Amino acid sequence: MNTEKDFSPLTPNIVRALNDKLYEKRKVAALEIEKLVREFVAQNNSAQIRHVIQILATEFALSQHPHSRKGGLIGLAACSIALGKDSGLYLKELIDPVLTCFNDSDSRLRYYACEALYNIVKVARGAVLPHFNVLFDGLSKLAADPDPNVKSGSELLDRLLKDIVTESNKFDLVAFVPLLRERIYSNNQYARQFIISWIHVLESVPDINLLDYLPEILDGLFQILGDSSKEIRRMCELVLGEFLKEIKKNPSSVKFAEMANILVIHCQVSDESKSTNDLIQLTSMTWMREFIQLAGRVVLPYSSGILTAVLPCLSYDDRKKSTKEAASACNHSLMKLVTPEDDEDDEESQTKSSPPSDEAPSKKEGDLNDSLNESQESVGFSNISFFTPASSDRSAVTLDLDGIVQVLDRHLHDSSTGMMTRIAVLKWLYHLYIKTPRKMFKHTDSLFPMLLKTLSDESDEVILKDLEVLAEIASSPAGQTDTSGSCDISDSKTKLHIPGGVRDGQPVVVGSKMTDLSPSTPSMNSYFYKFMINLLKRFSLERKLLEMRGAFIIRQLCLLLHAENIFHSMADILLKEEDLKFASTMVQTLNTILLTSAELFQLRNQLKDLRTQESCALFCCLYRSWCHNPVATVSLCFLTQNYRHAYDLIQKFGDLEVTVDFLMEVDKLVQLIESPIFTYLRLQLLDVEHNPYLIKALYGLLMLLPQSQAFQLLSHRLSCVPNPELMRTLEDQKVAVKDKHLAQPHIDYSELLQHFDRVQSKHLEVRHQRTGRSEHPDRKLM
Repeated sequence: MNTEKDFSPLTPNIVRALNDKLYEKRKVAALEIEKLVREFVAQNNSAQIRHVIQILATEFALSQHPHSRKGGLIGLAACSIALGKDSGLYLKELIDPVLTCFNDSDSRLRYYACEALYNIVKVARGAVLPHFNVLFDGLSKLAADPDPNVKSGSELLDRLLKDIVTESNKFDLVAFVPLLRERIYSNNQYARQFIISWIHVLESVPDINLLDYLPEILDGLFQILGDSSKEIRRMCELVLGEFLKEIKKNPSSVKFAEMANILVIHCQVSDESKSTNDLIQLTSMTWMREFIQLAGRVVLPYSSGILTAVLPCLSYDDRKKSTKEAASACNHSLMKLVTPEDDEDDEESQTKSSPPSDEAPSKKEGDLNDSLNESQESVGFSNISFFTPASSDRSAVTLDLDGIVQVLDRHLHDSSTGMMTRIAVLKWLYHLYIKTPRKMFKHTDSLFPMLLKTLSDESDEVILKDLEVLAEIASSPAGQTDTSGSCDISDSKTKLHIPGGVRDGQPVVVGSKMTDLSPSTPSMNSYFYKFMINLLKRFSLERKLLEMRGAFIIRQLCLLLHAENIFHSMADILLKEEDLKFASTMVQTLNTILLTSAELFQLRNQLKDLRTQESCALFCCLYRSWCHNPVATVSLCFLTQNYRHAYDLIQKFGDLEVTVDFLMEVDKLVQLIESPIFTYLRLQLLDVEHNPYLIKALYGLLMLLPQSQAFQLLSHRLSCVPNPELMRTLEDQKVAVKDKHLAQPHIDYSELLQHFDRVQSKHLEVRHQRTGRSEHPDRKLM
């Protein structure tokens, strides 16, 4: 430095001392500067004060010589001390050169700069707040300084600045938030720790409402929550916890919608994520749970994103039990927000006026308040005013139905989706079909194939939920008006004309286009027949599904959609089935279900007596398809007490190809005759005179069987048939024998026999074409 240069009002001695390498000499110079500045203050000579500060800044603090820079720093601090309360008038000139030295390569000089700024801030106190951003920016850099002495000095300055901010009510939060938003994404651990400490301080100051700006820093906070440092994570958890408490206390001031997508992003983690990311997910999921409960329908536009994050968590194991429970609560609360109101068109919802203020709140708002009160109890707060969107704003809250359906469909298609997630997806679909059927039916054609495919799921519970969805689709009134071409099933329907059957003077026609014959049978929509056709097609293509789950699926459908609908439609469809082998197998399956399942008790009773035109129509419909399987046809005749017709059928068995499979079916029928289902049939053996064809039919089955266990069982049963002469009573002699079928609506049994012959001829022809010969030596019994 040029020592001959004019530095007045600084004396040459002061200038030399400031440039000296010894700290003690520089300190002496600083005391002289302090004395000099005090004189200028007393004289109110601001021009000279500014001149001294300018010289110290440009000629010393910003000098190329390191000792001069050190002298300049201590000189500026001395000026500030001398100025006292008036230092606020010169803060920019005092602070700027000191902050420049924060970037110096010499760690000792950075330390002196930190010391100088500490003295300046200590004197100025609240006056430094207008310069807070530049101070914060400088401190954030020193927080990550590699030199421990510099770090220690910066921490002292940091604590001083925090004390000043805490004491003051003039902190400019609006000006500070952009800088905070920028710095919060630092990856340096010390910088992160510095940021978190400041957020914690600002959040604790009553006069500073950082909650209003939480959407701008929330993402950064979750980034910091994933830091590898346990201490930083603990601090971040503490800060987030304080914010969540504030949100619960003051939900009306919270910008839920602006933070929803941030939470959605952080609720999602990959399977190979670290434990720190698991903490992020759990925390964000906990926040999401509270948001849904507090904000209510405000979050509905974000429902597809929420489900994207929540659904995979429902299949977590006990290692992530807390996250799973939080996700389950989110899922349940979100589902409750969907109401029938969401099924209205936008035009309809806009035409509805909001209720007058003197009226009671709507049921929907009441439900929302109930859920919020539950949340209040769970978190232990009292006298909380919960945020409910104003009724005038409700029309702006729109359910993202298309997005939800897309998310649900994607999870169903994903083979890696866990069982509990698949169950939750199906529960959602069922809920949406219940609450918003009109809008949901627009998606049915795209959902239908996957719902059918899900019937092959390995979980019974998944299949059960899937059937509930399909049953709702098939029976919902919203599907009645569907006219889409994909539901055209005219080619797959067959109208069955029952010979002689009349109702109100008109022939009874059995077919899916006609009104259901039983008054107790609920009406189905256009998807019902489509469902039945595709279900049978799936059974045909996946024989293992039919074998392993077929009975379970059909029995559940009988509970969900009424057994008569299921059996009537399947019989109708199987009547035109081209794969005769499958038709025979399917009829055998249906027949076993009909005869053995508790769910079919009512249907069996309906068929048992054939006293009504409806029951006769149902019998004829089943019979025509049951002809694909001769033994099943006979069992249907036994069930309906058509014993003479059963005997006539058995007589025709001599013309059929009797195989091992055929005899195994007869064997099963004999076992069924001994079951509780046919108790009435066995008791009718006591009335020999009135049931001669029953006995003849049973003897016919006996003659078909080889000398097997079933043969012995049936033979023993028939040996118990009493002598008719011993069973005759005087009353029986007076009463003329009446044919049971005279009391029934007329059924043309000869026509049914002809139909049986035609079906069996087709089966025989197909078997011959398949084998290329007229007999099966390996299967034919000699």
